[in-house]
Amino acid sequence: RDQERPAEKTKSLNLWTVNRDGEVRLRMENIGSGSERPMTIHKYMLDAVSKYGNYMALGTKKDNKWQMTTYKEYYELCRKAAKSFIKLGLERFHGVGILGFNAAEWLISAVAAIFAGGLAVGIYTTNSAEACLYVLNHCEANVLVVENNFQLQKIFQLPHLKAIIQYRGHVLEKQPYIYTWDEFLAIGQCVVDGALEEIISCQKPNQCCTLIYTSGTTGNPKGVMLSHDNITWSSSTATGSLLLKSPPDQQEIVVSYLPLSHIAAQMMDLWLPMKIGGITYFAQPDALKGTLPITLREVRPTAFLGVPRVWEKMQERMKAVGASAPLLKKKVAQWAKSVGLTTNIKRMNGMRANYPTSYYLAKWMVYSKVRVALGLDRCVQYFSGAAPLTKDTLEFFLSLDIPVCELYGMSESTGPHTINQRNSFNCGKVMSGCKNMLHKKDSDGVGEVCFWGRHVFMGYLDMEEKTMEAIDEWGWLHSGDLGKLDALGFLYITGRIKELIITAGGENIAPVPIEDLVKEKIPIISYAMVVGDKAKFLSMLLTLKCQINLDTGEPEDELTPEVIDFCRKLGSSAKKVSDIVGGRDQLVYAAIDKGIAAVNKEAISNAQKIQKWMLLKKDFSIFGGELGPTTKLKRPMVSKMYEREIRSFYQ
Repeated sequence: RDQERPAEKTKSLNLWTVNRDGEVRLRMENIGSGSERPMTIHKYMLDAVSKYGNYMALGTKKDNKWQMTTYKEYYELCRKAAKSFIKLGLERFHGVGILGFNAAEWLISAVAAIFAGGLAVGIYTTNSAEACLYVLNHCEANVLVVENNFQLQKIFQLPHLKAIIQYRGHVLEKQPYIYTWDEFLAIGQCVVDGALEEIISCQKPNQCCTLIYTSGTTGNPKGVMLSHDNITWSSSTATGSLLLKSPPDQQEIVVSYLPLSHIAAQMMDLWLPMKIGGITYFAQPDALKGTLPITLREVRPTAFLGVPRVWEKMQERMKAVGASAPLLKKKVAQWAKSVGLTTNIKRMNGMRANYPTSYYLAKWMVYSKVRVALGLDRCVQYFSGAAPLTKDTLEFFLSLDIPVCELYGMSESTGPHTINQRNSFNCGKVMSGCKNMLHKKDSDGVGEVCFWGRHVFMGYLDMEEKTMEAIDEWGWLHSGDLGKLDALGFLYITGRIKELIITAGGENIAPVPIEDLVKEKIPIISYAMVVGDKAKFLSMLLTLKCQINLDTGEPEDELTPEVIDFCRKLGSSAKKVSDIVGGRDQLVYAAIDKGIAAVNKEAISNAQKIQKWMLLKKDFSIFGGELGPTTKLKRPMVSKMYEREIRSFYQ
């Protein structure tokens, strides 16, 4: 079939819905021999219970001990919670908001909301009160599940809200409509099984069951409607593509710590383990503030997913430890990393056997010890998703025999669309049963990446215009990403349409490759953002790697050990960001100038060269508003926040 030819000549309004109680027509051509039949979430979980009922499903640490829950117990808790939701007055296709850090109660609430005929709606814990209220109003939430009093304080009584459940800590202000978790589970005991079964029996695979609110860069978030089939088919297909194992051969283990309001974490921590009978262990709420390595060493997962910032922070910590090591250890580590990078690149290019003796020696001396220290000694698959990972970080872990595979997809594609299985520095190949199309390809073969398959979402809740912008009349989901395909079908993402900078000279420039190259050439740079839309030349905002306040997530003035070590090698005594910014440290400024010059040497045209740059006083952060919940750069927000600085480039 020609790539540009539509997959199906049916108008989008016959395929997609923007109403919570609508149904979407399934891609029946993908349902064939050996393929997943359409099913509801309830049937999906029942299958897991029938296969893995006595296996452990969830692990929660309380009083310094891991408390385990089997799949049978998990299912029964979901039924109990579903009855309680019914008792509290949850209406069909109304939301159950979940606002809190990852926990067994989070997953149980999500599944139970679906069982009870509602919509599971995760809300980012970093959201402001206004953002939380927007989501709750938009999905017409009848019930809200919160982690603690801190999250509870963001909420006041809303028109559709009937009850609030708090699953951690004491309820400080007792109200008739606020329940503890135990009280919540108890109130549904009077609801008969028949009432729940009646609701479950009315559910269909092509109906909405979950809303994923996109973090977005401008305006209010959009509610991505996912059907039962979106979730069950996508997770079933992904487990096969990821080569995940099932009991009794092996039980996969994952650690849940990324925001469950994001589709990547939901797939990795909730739906994929349920398909294969895996165990989900929950990290502590301060995981990203320093305790994640402790949990990893205790649990020793077999698969691990991190967003780019997690991998980058891990890289920075490892470099800081290496910088303080004795000289002999440094030399051994450098040798091992050189061997690891060379060997793994050869392997990715087709070498499958006859690894050099030096590789096995380095594995024994260095790689195995690094994995034990990270808690990844049992880990077989390492994934990165939600945003592009820089080549520098990929090569760093590859040199330590840790091949990080990138997953590419969207909330609108129920998570993964392409999967990399250690083949090369790309996003891998499209999942089985899905299709790629490059829309409006240029002379270099670069076009907008479009998706087709049963993983494509139902539409944006109550946003018909936005839905029709995302899904064209032939049923293709337009990602907004620019990419190209090689001869073997591997996908490379080259930029984003909305991020394209169009200079005053009319040249279209993708900023991400330039920004990644800057971070590669100047290792002390944390974030780099190209600006210059409609301007005569490109400029750049830069931030330095610094320490983070573990309680608030706010960037501090102190530099990271890696940056301090870099400065010392230059002859600089700088220890703080403020020691450098504003031209106070000419040695560091000269080094950055040199790095920018090296980047400009690789520019394919004069228009793509950085003419001016500026070091900002603080690093970008979720706390500061420059980054979204998954640490994606919010370019419009940054441009607005630093409007004066950007304007100064062109005065």
